Parts: sequence; C-alpha cells; structure tokens
Amino acid sequence: MPLKTAENKAQEPVILAIESSCDETAAAVISGGRQVLSSEVYSQIALHVPFGGVVPEIASRSHIEKIDLVVQTAMRTAGLDYSQLDAVAVTQGPGLVGALLVGVNYAKGLAYGLGKPLLAVNHIAGHIAANYLAYPDLRPPFLCLVVSGGHSHLVEVREEGLSLLGCTQDDAAGEAFDKAARVLGLPYPGGPNLDRLAQSGNPEAYKLTQPKISGAYDFSFSGLKTAFINLVHGMEQRGEPYSKADLAAVFRHTVVTHLCDKTIKACQDKGWRALALAGGVSANSLLRARMAELCKKEGITLYVPPLSLTGDNAAMIGAAAALQLRRGDTAGMDTNAVPALSLRFMD
Repeated sequence: MPLKTAENKAQEPVILAIESSCDETAAAVISGGRQVLSSEVYSQIALHVPFGGVVPEIASRSHIEKIDLVVQTAMRTAGLDYSQLDAVAVTQGPGLVGALLVGVNYAKGLAYGLGKPLLAVNHIAGHIAANYLAYPDLRPPFLCLVVSGGHSHLVEVREEGLSLLGCTQDDAAGEAFDKAARVLGLPYPGGPNLDRLAQSGNPEAYKLTQPKISGAYDFSFSGLKTAFINLVHGMEQRGEPYSKADLAAVFRHTVVTHLCDKTIKACQDKGWRALALAGGVSANSLLRARMAELCKKEGITLYVPPLSLTGDNAAMIGAAAALQLRRGDTAGMDTNAVPALSLRFMD
C-alpha cells in the first residue's frame, strides 16, 4: 500500500493504534481514519482454552511478552518509520485492568519518546468506528447496534457525537452466548463455537420465551439465560436425551430474534434508514443473515464489517482515534487504564 505524500499528511494523519483490553495483543497503522496500512493481532485463545475462559493474569503477562513485537511488526508492514507517525492511540477501557495497563503504559512511553500526541480511545467507540474502515464512504448519521461480551447498545451516531437509544438492562448478548455454551460443555471461545454448532440444529426443537422488558429499545438476556440453564438441567435431572445442536440453535434463534426485533423497531420508529453492526457478536452468522433479510425488507441500508474487524483489533482503535484527533481530543501523560470506562454520550 503506497505511503501518503507529505502534502496529504495534514489531511490524512497517520496513527499507530494499540489494543490490549482482553486477550488479543494488537497494533495497527491507520491513515486518515479510513485506510488500514497494517493490522497485526496476536490471539491468546490457545493460552486460555485449558481454563475455559480468559484468565486475567495470563492475559496481562502475554501482553507484556508480545506487545513490542506486535507493534514493530505493524510498523514494518506499514513501511513507515516512527518519525512519520502523527499520533499514538491506545484503548483506555473498558476491559481487564491488567491487560489495559500494558497497552496504556506502552503507548504513553512511545508517545512521550516520539513527542507525538497520545489518544485514549474507548473500546466500544472503536467497534463502532470499525465500520469506517469497511465502508470508507460511510458518514453519520446512522444507527449502530453494538453487541459484544460486555455490551448490547443501540447507539445513534451523528457528526456531533453519540446518543444512547437503548441498551441491555442486565447481561450482554455475548455474555449470554458464552454462558449457554458453557452449559452445553462447549470449549472456549463459547460464542463462536455455539454459533457453529447451531448451524446443524433445529431452532424450533425446544421452546424459549422471548425476553420481556419495558424499554422500547432496551434488551434483556438474564432471564433468557436462566431459562436456558433450567431447560438443560431439567432434562439432565430427568434423564431425558437431548440434542446439543438443537439447544444451541434454539438459544441462538431466541437471542438473535430479540436483537433484531428491537433494532428494526428503533429504525421504524425513529426513521433510521442506515444501520451498522459492531462488536464481537456481530460475527454471529444468524444475526448477520437475519438482519440483512429484515433490512432489505424495510429498505434500510445495512453496514456489516468483515469478520476481521468484528473481534478485538487495533485498526478500529485507530479509526476512532482519527475522529478524536480531528476534534483535538488528546490525552496527557497522566492517562490511566479505566476498566469500566463508559461511552461519552451527548446530553
């Protein structure tokens, strides 16, 4: 990929972005917030599989071991020298505090040493911004369904900022998928494995009631999760045979229907004609297919990032950072990791 000329750099800043919020050590170089010059991700999945989930201490130690190599590889792949960077960006939160600290401290040291601005990015804002990399011509306003292991949000994206339209009132969709996978004895990572198993199951084999919640655009997964656990445990206690594939298909269908129904209602009620998906759960095959089907029926333009941009990566952090740099929203050397960092919404 050709490097930008000096004349273009003022309009299209080059940002080195770092992501270490959970179990991926990632670095990317982004030009203008829309072009990926490099994107490197070191996944720790193999380290955590024996434990059935992410072990924070193991995650932090692995980040320490890999972060320098990942950053150097990203710079080498981009074909750039550090002096050609315009800023250094890093995920500040939300995430595992020990994991976040590795990335934040590395980025602070690098920005200080290079004399470049530091940009502290919200991980969820990064997921939303991943759509700008997949669709460089995408511009606000649009509605975004952000679904991940810790979040289920309906966010209105406008030039002036973000507005929260709806969110989960208890568990996140990704957390529910992971719990259901554990009940079925599926290995980590639970959500993707449940999605694959569900493809060979019958979504009507068992009955799960759709979640009921008062907020028109809010979600709820806690009761559904409990109902699923009770369904499986009840059959086990009675000695009844059951199909794991069918159970996976039923649970996936129920969660996806809840997400789609609420999101399409929001589009209909609020007049949104552009919808984007974001977050790790947006990789779910049924969610992508069902939302595409409904949006086509309703005349809504759907933006779905490729699978490489749905999981944790640094490219999305660079895309979000470019927007912050344009606003002059830089961070100081006293910046710290914030594990429960919330998105900033307009009043």
